[in-house]
Amino acid sequence: MGVYTEQFLGYISQIRRYASHTLVAYQTDLHQFESYLESHYGLTGCHQATAPMIRSWLAGMMENGLGRSTINRKRSALRSFYGFLVKNGHVTANPTDKILAVKKGTRLPVWVEAAKMEDLFDPDRFGKGFHGSRDLLMLLMFYTTGIRRAELIELKHYDLDVDQRQMKVSGKGGRQRIIPLLAELCTAYLTYCDEKEKTFGPGSPPWVFVTDKGHKLYPGFAYRRVKFHLGSITTRTKKSPHVLRHSFATHMLNRGADLNAIKELLGHASLSATQVYTHNTIEKIKHIYKQAHPKA
Repeated sequence: MGVYTEQFLGYISQIRRYASHTLVAYQTDLHQFESYLESHYGLTGCHQATAPMIRSWLAGMMENGLGRSTINRKRSALRSFYGFLVKNGHVTANPTDKILAVKKGTRLPVWVEAAKMEDLFDPDRFGKGFHGSRDLLMLLMFYTTGIRRAELIELKHYDLDVDQRQMKVSGKGGRQRIIPLLAELCTAYLTYCDEKEKTFGPGSPPWVFVTDKGHKLYPGFAYRRVKFHLGSITTRTKKSPHVLRHSFATHMLNRGADLNAIKELLGHASLSATQVYTHNTIEKIKHIYKQAHPKA
């Protein structure tokens, strides 16, 4: 990578304190763009690029079917990078200023019906022992707290206060929030801790969730376990940890929870991000209306 790229990554890591997954994404984006510039224009660094070059790179990815959200993220990475260069006097203008974000269509969150979620947490479904207690706790944590996968992976034992039935979570941008815990989850947590110690002995890693070999959980492992268990209760194509987060928010809203409270629990920076869940509620109301009204 070019020297300016390394300086930028150090800046957003040490000064701006960007989340680890954002750092990895931005590093990947900038590396890909540098490779593109070298292969298509013979340039050796991102700082030499012009607006048409950036636009050509983004357009090519769109033509190849890359998702709009991913393309917008790559644009944001470049925008932040060139903003850093302008601020430090390395370039005179930000070439991304006139490059607009790709418009995204409205996608409703995918969620699982409450009755099926009850089936998911049948006591006999997960079995006993370390593996079963871990998977049960993991899915309970996603569904009853609404936390993100990255947040769950970083949870440490001292973040959970079973006596107070609450949990401290570090979210995007380093923002911390306190989430209440259900008695059922606390019971599952204590059972899991016992099984974890039996399997790996005392003094195991500080992270709450570990793999079958006792190592820190990683995104792919968490995704596969959630997909496996969701596959037994739903035929929906998407079966990710985020589906459980969406189910948490949707079920809370359907049962009358205040939208601002859901926003705080989810760790959203603004209410606009939470309002997407109202669409699911509206669609449910429309369905009931069509079924019940004599003129519908």
